[in-house]
Amino acid sequence: RTYNFPQGRVTDHRINLTAHKIDQILSGESLDEIIDSLMIHDQEKRIANL
Repeated sequence: RTYNFPQGRVTDHRINLTAHKIDQILSGESLDEIIDSLMIHDQEKRIANL
């Protein structure tokens, strides 16, 4: 995960997610957005491997 403070951006390279709300993510307000995306990605990978 990359935290780009000058641009206010968080990028999770594992799932190609970019969010332009670094303050909300670090405070926990928008952390669910990343967690939910990671869970969906994991579920999709598990289904594909069945």
